[in-house]
Amino acid sequence: MKLSVFTVATPDFTPEELAKAAAAAGITGIEWRFKDIPADAVGETPSFWRNNLCSIDPAASDAELDRFKQAALNENLVNLSITPYLNDCNVAETEHVFKAAQKIGVPFIRVGVPGYDKSKNYNDLFAKAVDYLHHVQELSQQYGVKGLVETHHNTITASAGLAHRLVSGFKPENIGVLHDAGNMVHEGFENHRMGLELLGPYLAHVHVKNASWTLSGEEQDGIKLWKSGWTPIDAGIVNWKQVLDDLKAVGYDGYLGIEDFSGQFGSQEMLNNFSAKVKQLLA
Repeated sequence: MKLSVFTVATPDFTPEELAKAAAAAGITGIEWRFKDIPADAVGETPSFWRNNLCSIDPAASDAELDRFKQAALNENLVNLSITPYLNDCNVAETEHVFKAAQKIGVPFIRVGVPGYDKSKNYNDLFAKAVDYLHHVQELSQQYGVKGLVETHHNTITASAGLAHRLVSGFKPENIGVLHDAGNMVHEGFENHRMGLELLGPYLAHVHVKNASWTLSGEEQDGIKLWKSGWTPIDAGIVNWKQVLDDLKAVGYDGYLGIEDFSGQFGSQEMLNNFSAKVKQLLA
């Protein structure tokens, strides 16, 4: 297995700085965040989801796209993905991402999944997602880039089982699953080995991060409430040694992408710690 970094987790680096830092840490692939910086966030202290300096603006010109492509190639790194936020399942927006992905030369992108907040029936959202993925499959075939559905809390694919239910009617060479055990701490936990076995050929990529649950200090009708939050890779609920062993057991040999949101390290320190820790666990 190889190591990559999703640039949402390195908001204070420029593309060139990130590529150099990743190479120095022994990381060989880059997943470029594909999101604009809100106008009111420009000039703020860099942050994961607002003023992220390592993001491709969806309105980027071909020359700007080439900047990101070359930043990786100049350090002998793989442009692994561009990762947008397409939860509206808008086909035109999705095709725009496929076009950018083809220009940069990445093998996959993250595609949309409807969110779930109890305001709409799951079955209606599932039908919407299936219709959307038929378009995604056609776009994948047209542009030569695979679309990945992520296991993510507060969506209709919170677990590996739910993700498999959604993608199982499509071709695994066009549509796959991005497995994220850290997200499944918040919602969607299943036995990871079982979920990986179920996904089979649809397992296309893995994100590595961790989270935990703590008492919130609040109560509702006399019941103490808990809250989930991000932690470093070795300080949360996910037993990454076991998950990596499970990945080996199902024959996974792709990338492990760091996505540390704990905020406890600077970007270079986070990359170094991640690389060293995962290599130790893989040994």
